[in-house]
Amino acid sequence: MPAFLAGLLVFVTSGAVLVLEILAARVLAPYVGDTLQTYTGIIGTVLAGIAIGTWLGGRLADRIDPRHLLGPTIALGGILALLVLPIVGLFGPALAGREVVSILLLAALGFFAPAAVLSAVTPTVVKLQLSTLDETGTVVGRLSALGTAGAILGTFLTGFVLLAAFATRPIVLGLGGLLVVAGIALWWWLAPRRRLASAGVAALAAAALTGLTPVACELESAYHCVQIEEDPDRESGRTLVMDALRHSYVDVDDVAHLEFDYSRAIVAAIESEASNPPHGYHIGGAGLTIPRYLAAEHGTDQVVAEIDPALEALAIDRFGFEPREEPVDVVVADARLDLAGRGDADFDVIVGDAFGGLAVPWHLTTKEFLADVRAALADDGLYTMNLIDHPPQAFARAQARTLAEAFEHAAVLGPAERLDGTEGGNLVLAASDAPLDGLGSAIDRADLDWEVRGNAADWAGDADPLVDEHAPVDQLLTPVPQGARELGL
Repeated sequence: MPAFLAGLLVFVTSGAVLVLEILAARVLAPYVGDTLQTYTGIIGTVLAGIAIGTWLGGRLADRIDPRHLLGPTIALGGILALLVLPIVGLFGPALAGREVVSILLLAALGFFAPAAVLSAVTPTVVKLQLSTLDETGTVVGRLSALGTAGAILGTFLTGFVLLAAFATRPIVLGLGGLLVVAGIALWWWLAPRRRLASAGVAALAAAALTGLTPVACELESAYHCVQIEEDPDRESGRTLVMDALRHSYVDVDDVAHLEFDYSRAIVAAIESEASNPPHGYHIGGAGLTIPRYLAAEHGTDQVVAEIDPALEALAIDRFGFEPREEPVDVVVADARLDLAGRGDADFDVIVGDAFGGLAVPWHLTTKEFLADVRAALADDGLYTMNLIDHPPQAFARAQARTLAEAFEHAAVLGPAERLDGTEGGNLVLAASDAPLDGLGSAIDRADLDWEVRGNAADWAGDADPLVDEHAPVDQLLTPVPQGARELGL
């Protein structure tokens, strides 16, 4: 085999493994969430596939003529890549949950086999290229470097380009189809022509399954699997679901309607403790429920930092958002970077409502981030944030401790069962350098069956604050046995 073709095969198949690894987070998110545990499970599973595939591929290449192995191996890798979506779609609903076992099983079912088979290509090509032991170092080193380069390109291409431009299905179909065609062509060239027809039939069947597999997403953005659910009890009500978690509820005919308890609690805190009318900054946009409410009810400008550019377009298309008529400015940016660049902005209120799965992104939880929040607030400004946790509320208590050390006053709001640590769900934190004296009466006026713990430091107990050097948010969150949808959050 020419050295150029050998290097190209290793480059492409190694890149294909990394394309699948990056895609795995999108494919698994509707069932097991988009958390650090999900990425850890995917990376570990794919690395295990690479290790097993490389080892077995080398053993087989020593026992069977590698010319007979190479084409079928690449074609099989393509077929297994095409089967990723059908397999995950079949087993995902049954394995849905945030437990480590669910993540590992679903990642293994979908991605271990294609990673292993495609990784067997490199030792097979090495065997083909070794004509003398005097060249072993040169051949192995060159092909290893090309494989690593292909993996790097596959990572960058998928994360920076493909996922932003295409949905998952066409990426899988394109990748699997390319591998199958390349494998069959090599099979025809290097080995006897028998069984080519059966390989083509298997590939077509796998592609058909991929094409027919229902997609769990109505929209795939660069960051989320998105669905819009109609409210059967309220004709104009819409729920934004991202990666199996209900993020926002919007009444397209009445933006003042707040369906979720945590939204009413945040608004109650703002209207009680922040300047009226409040000029606000919102960390995370989703359906723009709270910023549109404040803009409509108080007539004040609201700035929203939303990292996913698809969500503003979705709010316009499906939630009736009219940016030219509503004083809500959506900035596509990571909120930490954007807020740090604003300096002394004198916002009356900053609302934290950003999530990756069930977790607040860790860099939006730390004392260093809160220093930027405090700098951007007016002297008596209010910071309030939404979070989700479950007994024993380790993350919520750590976040409460962090706010208590960053501000003069900090409080925790939630139903008694959640505050006592016997039930999981949403909690709201509020913090300011001014006293928070009106939260209790504000919650009563909002007709919420919630309580206020006015001393967040006491409620946090012995929890450590979150800092940039150590903010294990995902690890502090207790895994949820049932799917997030079943929690009724």
